[in-house]
Amino acid sequence: MSRLLVVQNDPRAHAGRLGDWLNEDGIDLEVIAAHDGAGPPARLGHRALLVLGGGYLPDDDERAPWLAPTRALVAQALETGAPFLGVCLGGQLLAHVAGGTVRGRHGAPEIGSTPLTLRPEADDDPLFTGLPRRVTAIEQHVDAITALPPDAVWLVTGEHCPYQAFRVGEHAWGVQFHPEAGPDTVRRWDRDRLTALGLDPDELLRRATADEPAAAAIWRKVAARFARVVRTTVPPP
Repeated sequence: MSRLLVVQNDPRAHAGRLGDWLNEDGIDLEVIAAHDGAGPPARLGHRALLVLGGGYLPDDDERAPWLAPTRALVAQALETGAPFLGVCLGGQLLAHVAGGTVRGRHGAPEIGSTPLTLRPEADDDPLFTGLPRRVTAIEQHVDAITALPPDAVWLVTGEHCPYQAFRVGEHAWGVQFHPEAGPDTVRRWDRDRLTALGLDPDELLRRATADEPAAAAIWRKVAARFARVVRTTVPPP
């Protein structure tokens, strides 16, 4: 099985169903609990890379000292062409390493199932081609990418946060949303925090549940396509 290194930045932000899907499609996941003191390796080696979300900015090294070696791994993936997928913070890391900009607490927070729009550039993308023009995905972020890296391909946009998905080079993708999350994730969110933000927890769960059948089918397809990229790019050990 081709190997995928998974960097987990927060105990609540795990690979979820995305990890299950990738494993079903022949990918061996090596999870690094960076938030728990397990530092990322110095070299990516013959592995693809998945970096998950967390409540940090990409260069928040004082609070999260593992981000510096994680950025080095992202840079290695870009240099070698190893497949990379960054989710939320992971996508922001890709933007940061490749020359884009990320700002903390920028724009309106996005929380819950969110409508997204595929751009025409997605038609030629290995992961997003042929998907419906309108999709939904779970979001939970207050920080945002404010400028994509030079030469990045902008794939998906949203009403409040424009840079929802992009590609750098041939094999590196960043997404602001959470393909690994479904209604069960929304159900576990802190109700008091959501209420303090002016949100209705029950309505968030209702909307996520209603959107789930179509959303799960779409992100399952994207996971299968990323697994195919990994299998055809990263040789088994």
